[in-house]
Amino acid sequence: MRILFVASEAYPLAKTGGLADVCGALPIALNAFGHDARVLMPAYPETLAKATEVTELADLGRPLGMSPARLLKARSPDGGLNLFLLDCPPLFDRAGGPYGDSTGKDWPDNPLRFGLLGQTAARLVLDDRLADWRADILHGHDWQAGLAFAYLHAWNMRRPATVFTIHNIAYQGMFDVGWVMRLELPWSLFSIEGIEYYGSLSFLKAGCHYADRLTTVSPTYAREIQSAPQGCGLEGLLAKRSADLTGILNGADYGVWNPATDPLLSQRFAASEMKGKAKARTALEAELGLAPDPDQPILCVVSRLNAHKGMDLVLAALPDRLEKGARFVLLGTGDAEFETGFRRLADRFPDRAKVTIGYSETLAHRILAGADILLMPSRAEPCGLTQMYAYRYGVVPLVGRVGGLADSVAEPGEGERSGFLVDPVAAESLDAALDRALRLFADRPAWRTLVKRNARLDFGWERAAHSYDALYSQLLRQRGRTP
Repeated sequence: MRILFVASEAYPLAKTGGLADVCGALPIALNAFGHDARVLMPAYPETLAKATEVTELADLGRPLGMSPARLLKARSPDGGLNLFLLDCPPLFDRAGGPYGDSTGKDWPDNPLRFGLLGQTAARLVLDDRLADWRADILHGHDWQAGLAFAYLHAWNMRRPATVFTIHNIAYQGMFDVGWVMRLELPWSLFSIEGIEYYGSLSFLKAGCHYADRLTTVSPTYAREIQSAPQGCGLEGLLAKRSADLTGILNGADYGVWNPATDPLLSQRFAASEMKGKAKARTALEAELGLAPDPDQPILCVVSRLNAHKGMDLVLAALPDRLEKGARFVLLGTGDAEFETGFRRLADRFPDRAKVTIGYSETLAHRILAGADILLMPSRAEPCGLTQMYAYRYGVVPLVGRVGGLADSVAEPGEGERSGFLVDPVAAESLDAALDRALRLFADRPAWRTLVKRNARLDFGWERAAHSYDALYSQLLRQRGRTP
């Protein structure tokens, strides 16, 4: 099958979160089955700098009244993934991130930027003049790709089978109604049975309404979003389309997240080798200036900093734990109140708490290599990938029993996926889970057994790729085509 992924980011070409990890790894896993999966994404400056074999494929003219745009053909840095890049410098050649400037403020023309991405995806799967490659499946990811399905519906042409994946329903890409005409969408689509959402244009709703099949990134999250509050206002539509909605748990890319081969670590190790893990902990302590203490665990957070992630609960629980000897390291960025709160925590415990506001791929790997317990008491978590990486790095996850966390972590004795669950997600439950974790850490033989067993868990992408392969095949058969 020929599968076109449409996404705003894909690792290692551009990344702000788990979406990039999925769109960088899942196509490669599908290609290992003999398919031909490719990714269409914007040509950000960092993407063009990293991509290889970049050539112009087609002149797109002046779409949506913009400056000239081009469709480029390229490959990922390691050559493992074929790419289509949407090159429109006035929209994408900017300092800052994929969605906003260096201060974190969203670009005001994001509707135009990602509307053009969706329109280009629709053109690419319909127009043989753009490429000598025609997709059997158009697979869009998150709100940034949502309008691709609206354009295909509006143009009413013979089109490929379509799949839309919701990575986080809380981010819906909602914009002023004036963008409907600016994006050359017919007014007939702006209705409750279309792209309208309480008087606004919703990119996410476009994908949810017009795609043939819907997926999301864990079975539990697929159930949660069909009712309030996790459906974030779209629960009615998703419940109506429940027969078309499938939850498929994301995977971990062990080519990137493997402590035995990780090029970002100064001390590589297999998680089952506790001496290697101890050396990685010592290396992290030295790098961050953390007080050495082999008898006390290092708690860690590698996350966006907001209430959805339970960061208010972490901030409230940490002072008591640090006073009793635990250490803490954090890497993340997010709401100003939490950034300030964690900085103050580090000031209060200068040798026991180290906080880095921002994101560093290198530091993320080194924190997992050196830490013992991962704190993810999320109130909402579509899937989460860090807990999967943590297992392989010898870190035991402590998570909220929600979404993909509930599908990938279980209390010791409740299943092979061993960690600690916060249920319900509240201060008292977090304290109780921390007590259980710290008691087990103090029993070093039991802790070593847990870590070694967890390191053997396999959350690789092959499992998820099998599920998508089956979904694509079923969809093509339903449309009277042979995969």
